[in-house]
Amino acid sequence: MSDEPQQQSGDPGNGDWTPRDLSAGTGAPAGQAAAPGGKKGRTGWRRAVPTWRAALATILVIALILIGGFIAGYQLVGIPPANPTATAQSNVYLYKDGTVIARDGDVNRQNVQLAQVPLPVQHAVLAAEDRNFYSERAVDIKAMFRAGWNTLTGKGRQGGSTITQQFVKNYYLGQEQTVIRKIKEFFIAIKLNREVSKDHIFEGYLNTSYFGRNAYGIQAAAQAYYGKDIGDITTAEGAYLASLLNAPSAYDVVVHPENKAAAVARWHYVLDGMVKENWLSASDRATMQFPVPDKVKRSTGLSGQRGYIVQAVKDYLTTHQIIDEKTLATGGYRITTTLEKKKQNALVEAVDDNVMSQTSDDRTADRNVRVGGASIDPTNGRVVAMYGGIDYTKQYVNNATRRDYQVGSTFKPFVFTSAVANGSRTQDGRRITPNTVYDGTNRRMVQGPNGPTGYAPANEDDVSYGPITVRMATDKSVNAVYAQMAEDVGPDIVKQTAIDLGIPRNTPDLTASPSIALGTATASVLDMTGAYATLANHGRHTAYTLVDKVSKDGEDLTLPDRSTEQAISREAADTTTAILQSVVENGSGTAAQGAGRPAAGKTGTAEEDKAAWFAGYTPDLATVIAVMGQDPDTGVQEPLYGALGLSRVNGGGAPAQTWAQYTGAALQGTSVQNFDLTLERGAEEPYLPTDEATEPTDTDTPFAPPSDTSPSSPAIPPTIPTDSEPAIPPGTPTGPPDSEFTDGGDNGDFDDFFPRGVGGARRDPASTPAPNPLPAPNRP
Repeated sequence: MSDEPQQQSGDPGNGDWTPRDLSAGTGAPAGQAAAPGGKKGRTGWRRAVPTWRAALATILVIALILIGGFIAGYQLVGIPPANPTATAQSNVYLYKDGTVIARDGDVNRQNVQLAQVPLPVQHAVLAAEDRNFYSERAVDIKAMFRAGWNTLTGKGRQGGSTITQQFVKNYYLGQEQTVIRKIKEFFIAIKLNREVSKDHIFEGYLNTSYFGRNAYGIQAAAQAYYGKDIGDITTAEGAYLASLLNAPSAYDVVVHPENKAAAVARWHYVLDGMVKENWLSASDRATMQFPVPDKVKRSTGLSGQRGYIVQAVKDYLTTHQIIDEKTLATGGYRITTTLEKKKQNALVEAVDDNVMSQTSDDRTADRNVRVGGASIDPTNGRVVAMYGGIDYTKQYVNNATRRDYQVGSTFKPFVFTSAVANGSRTQDGRRITPNTVYDGTNRRMVQGPNGPTGYAPANEDDVSYGPITVRMATDKSVNAVYAQMAEDVGPDIVKQTAIDLGIPRNTPDLTASPSIALGTATASVLDMTGAYATLANHGRHTAYTLVDKVSKDGEDLTLPDRSTEQAISREAADTTTAILQSVVENGSGTAAQGAGRPAAGKTGTAEEDKAAWFAGYTPDLATVIAVMGQDPDTGVQEPLYGALGLSRVNGGGAPAQTWAQYTGAALQGTSVQNFDLTLERGAEEPYLPTDEATEPTDTDTPFAPPSDTSPSSPAIPPTIPTDSEPAIPPGTPTGPPDSEFTDGGDNGDFDDFFPRGVGGARRDPASTPAPNPLPAPNRP
């Protein structure tokens, strides 16, 4: 009933009734009707606000709809039979041409009764997933709304399901993220909670949950991670298995050692929850140590390179949110990769011929040899070949995707690229080109705009080069030159250029300091290949991909858009290519000439010779090869001294030779492509300092600094000394000779990029902070 007065339709006693002014005598203005009883009507904004009667009516209607909907849903949605996940289909992985690489998805499950699961392990699962399970309702409305709100507001996808809901999803429904599935899950959970016991639901949850390593159920997980039955699992081990439920494969610290910190944090969360719920004493909690799981036991169906490929493709699909891990594990997907069978076989053969066949059981060092390789078509970012290790069933960590080995001097080209892209100049004002002269004196102090930075890296074998052009310094991989160049450009700018080229922003040890030039970052082989592919493609970057097509039941899944963008200028990329051609023609990478193709590349060696790299490309193929040292028993990185029968393994040896054989075979039958380069001005003509070139100018020609160079500028003598008598400018620190350690690698990689301590002792970068260089100034 409206609050507004109703106009009368007539007067029963008078057929000629005439409307009168109802406002008369009521105090209302003329033309405004008065409310019944003489009250004023609702005016202005009040007319837009519902009355309490209307609001109450609306609430009652909504309540009736919700109650009716609940009753209807409860009546209509029944408990269905179990879904067929116990016989889930395999996923099929294919080469680009459609031939099969591998199949996976054979479900590994063995159901157990709840009584067979130790009570502490049960408590660990409850602490991890749902601490109020035995006292709560089947669904947690508040948690569901909170999860939905957090997801909508950008706080990430949140879980709001109880254990009952998760069991319903696992056992009766599926992992699809749809509204219909959530509605069914809601009503089935309520019905199930009324019809069966909590123990029955919890037992079903433990037997259907996915724990990674293709293990469904907690019994299979106990065998997969610790090689024993669930009844023998300790509390600490149970807490780790419970942790896996949150991120099954990501928290597998054996397969993903880089995620160990997150997995351990989750393990602590579970144990702390058990203490909080009085399921574990604080004293017992304090004595527990993280239980590292066993090595992965793989089926022979994933032997050789197949397992590495499958795992890399799975990681790509899940990290790019194409399919979540649990949905993929249900099977039935047909996944066409970008890998080309001919190139894949050629890469495996090249590694076998140049590395693995050179190992011997008689040499202890050879048991530590690991190899990673990746190859990308620079025009489209497709990964065409990948080498993960000797055999996935024997060595489970993928050496092509791991991010824990330093990349060494293969990072130096990114510094020069950044210099050209940003028009950078030396501290004394000279524009940086391939012909700019730097001081290559060993242990030369890096100079900032305000003077010495406190950072004086050593060249390989403590060799001093004196004045040297950037081109020659690249050929010889001179640390002193590139550390100074990084400071001249600005370490933060260098870092951003590397990211623009394709190095992930979250790469470990990608720090903005002059040492960035020496390759302290631990990008993966695949990451480095993507960045070098950007250089090969004239500065145009396309994020790499491993997947061409994904389908299930005849329907294709939507893949992310992959755009190509001009990450850096063509001149910057092409000028870098020009100096990297020199490395192959005249420098440390001459073995790459064996490809029989125009090539550009860079060698690199990690600290203490723990890894040797060659990163290179032709106009139509970018490939990176890394030989790594790792103890097969402990997983500790080891130097490669003595491996392959050599005193030291460097990037110009086995890695470059492998690269050459693979590149030649991969491109066999295709026309030879020459580099089409557009160089920066001043990059073509070589330059040597002369007595006349003493004043800074703004021309494109590099110049020598005046003879009275200030301490903040690189000191360059007017003449180049002979190799036998390197000239060391006055005041340049040389440091004590290092009689206890010989650097490894190729002509000046960064084994000694940290300053030495007293007596020439090596500073351990893991335990001692690096010198604090001055922050990079603003540069034009």
